[in-house]
Amino acid sequence: MPVAVVILAAGQGSRMKSDLPKVLHKVAHAPLLVHAMRAAQSIEADRIVVVTGHGGAAVAAAATDYAEDTVIVTQDEQLGTAHAVQQARDALADFDGDVVVLYGDTPFIREETLQDMLSARQSGAGIVVLGFEAAAPGRYGRLVLDQSGGLARIVEAKDASAEELAITLCNSGVICADRSTMFDLIEAVGNDNESEEYYLTDLVGLARDRDLSCAAITCPEAETMGVNSRVDLAAAEATFQAAVRLEALENGATLSAPETVHFAYDTYIGRDVVIEQNVVFGPEVTVESGAHIRAFSHLEGCHVSEAAVIGPYARLRPGAEIGGGAKVGNFVEVKSALVGTGAKINHLSYVGDAEIGADANIGAGTITCNYDGVFKHKTVIGARAFIGSNTALVAPVTIGEDAMTGSGSVVTQDAGDGDLAIARAKQVNKTGLALRVMNKLRAAKAAQLKDK
Repeated sequence: MPVAVVILAAGQGSRMKSDLPKVLHKVAHAPLLVHAMRAAQSIEADRIVVVTGHGGAAVAAAATDYAEDTVIVTQDEQLGTAHAVQQARDALADFDGDVVVLYGDTPFIREETLQDMLSARQSGAGIVVLGFEAAAPGRYGRLVLDQSGGLARIVEAKDASAEELAITLCNSGVICADRSTMFDLIEAVGNDNESEEYYLTDLVGLARDRDLSCAAITCPEAETMGVNSRVDLAAAEATFQAAVRLEALENGATLSAPETVHFAYDTYIGRDVVIEQNVVFGPEVTVESGAHIRAFSHLEGCHVSEAAVIGPYARLRPGAEIGGGAKVGNFVEVKSALVGTGAKINHLSYVGDAEIGADANIGAGTITCNYDGVFKHKTVIGARAFIGSNTALVAPVTIGEDAMTGSGSVVTQDAGDGDLAIARAKQVNKTGLALRVMNKLRAAKAAQLKDK
């Protein structure tokens, strides 16, 4: 059965105290909205519709940046959750299948949970609602089950009896139904309530009135965590990091101090990878099996091949491609560069817009001068080349295979295979001049002090 997902992302999020729409605040380097979209993608949704409102242009841009084919609709007035879903009606008019409603501020709904909901739909439930056993039910709506275990109704806490308040099975807000059923029921939703809003929770009662069966699927409470404030955002980040660290360990990685390693939403870590303390992964990082990421390194937008060693205190920026067995050492920055198999950049260097051949050795303090103030230029260093310490390679420039540069050189011309390039001024020693200059300066300072 085809599946569409409607993600509600129109709220202002006033408790965030931010000019940024709530759903664009980030967990693990991705907006909350993107996490919800990833949940939709996990069940291979045929269509994703994002309902925008507050900060709609920015929310729409974030959604389509992540997935170009996302359908954007607008809720001009925030009149409740049912009203929000209603805005997607035209976008799904030609769709024949189930519709799942998710929330842009609820980032952790798992694929398995959504599949359970879809399975309940295929088993005959007209409406499926996601619930959770709450440790402190408080103001959550309660899911009231009938004698057969079906969902009888949803009761808001303010309207619940003492007996109903004792129920710990609570409503997450996530709901699933056939497209035609969902929108037919939404047409019948009224706003005769204190807030004068149209609530999606009313669908259960309306469905029962039409003799449609309703089911409740449950998941852990942490999975339904909503983010409404900066405190919630910090808690969501901690929850995500704890889960991903555990997953990395269970998949065969070694984390020396797991609580100090921070992953992005899409970090890929292979088996037998060792990650030391205080490592930070930005988006789009792949680390292949057997690599070693040493302490205090920062990686984003890069690929680290098998058995490579990164750090400590290394920075890999977008476009860094590190070959198998290569070494990128302390206080080295690599950007938009291919570092060949077995190559070494061990100390205090910047390599940007470059291609480093296999088994080349880049000496301490080497810089690829890649930017002329307007354009970026490429440096090519051949296999087995040896770049002397403190070399400045002024791009565009090519150093051939098995070539060398003299320490302290400013290289502006290509060096052929096997060549030695030396580009520095001849040293001249002025006998005794340093002592004479210093004595003159000291005398001037003494005279200045005497005059005071």
